[in-house]
Amino acid sequence: MKKLLACLLFISGNWLFAQEDRQYSVEANYFYGNIVEHSPAISHLITHYPEGVLLSFSKKTFGAEAWERRYNYPELGVTFTYQDLKNQYLGENYGLYAHMGFYFLKRHLLLKVGQGLAYATNPYDPDTNYQNNAFGSPVLSTTYLSGNFLWEDIFEGLGFQAGISLIHYSNADFISPNSSTNTAAVNIGMNYLLGHEKEIKYVPKEKEGKYTEPVHVNMVLRSGVNSARIIGTGSLPFLTLSAYADKRLSRKSTLQAGTEIFFSRAMEEYINYHAAAFPEGGTTGEEDAKRVGIFAGHQLTFHKTSVLTQLGYYIYYPYERFVDQVYNRVGLQRELYKDLFASVTVRSHGANAEAVEFSIGYRL
Repeated sequence: MKKLLACLLFISGNWLFAQEDRQYSVEANYFYGNIVEHSPAISHLITHYPEGVLLSFSKKTFGAEAWERRYNYPELGVTFTYQDLKNQYLGENYGLYAHMGFYFLKRHLLLKVGQGLAYATNPYDPDTNYQNNAFGSPVLSTTYLSGNFLWEDIFEGLGFQAGISLIHYSNADFISPNSSTNTAAVNIGMNYLLGHEKEIKYVPKEKEGKYTEPVHVNMVLRSGVNSARIIGTGSLPFLTLSAYADKRLSRKSTLQAGTEIFFSRAMEEYINYHAAAFPEGGTTGEEDAKRVGIFAGHQLTFHKTSVLTQLGYYIYYPYERFVDQVYNRVGLQRELYKDLFASVTVRSHGANAEAVEFSIGYRL
């Protein structure tokens, strides 16, 4: 997961310092909310109302590059969070994110999404904190979404904002347990616009002609480690081989469809465990742990970085007790050199994450 944070901060760092004409902003928000009970398994972890702070540093864009104009001059930056989860078993979490913000309503509505890593001060421990079935490790994957009504530069660069936020913590099944938490909160805060005395003009939007590309074939190798969903089994490697076709419809959107085969040591361990521990359940230990899936997806492109969303179905899945047959994948992809790309994605079954995937691929 440290690789995930390094990738995210590398991408945001390139964006933050890529232009000579810059304008930056800093934000400080206080939030107060509630942990959403998405599963009865975490009901004992919801005792009070969590609170914390969100601190952000952002770079404004003004259309120097065409993709900035397409997305209405977004902002890019990094965010630090502190959250007291108000539960003796959960403790406190510290998070660091790369974020991107999109403006609407004459730039008074800012929708922001951030992805990064968090540190949990009181994770699961079999002897001292077995009640914490949400965080099985001190290092977590975390995502936050926020929507704020924003007023900037009201007086000498100072402004304020107020809105709502959603903060998700999970180790993406890197190790068990991993029930995760989602905090829904209201927030209010102040912002300060650095360089507010400078007059920086937006590059006008121009109507772009239609852009398409022929169908391309992509080959991707995905790997990482995850757990067998059994406490004490540790982290085990997996390998996924994907092949898919894509059709670029515009400068923003690309459709995808393909197939992939999954090899999972965690699933093998799960089968062996159930065969030994619960022989009356019908598991023999000889079941095939391989899966074959088909999927369709969409790629939303921001210059060399893209957001991937895919929905898949296991057409070959002889042992169906490990996870659901429908899966989804969400993450970031970055062009490295011409048709060579890398991605970091989370593969889930509904809200139940199975693995963080680190991938390398080539577009033919």
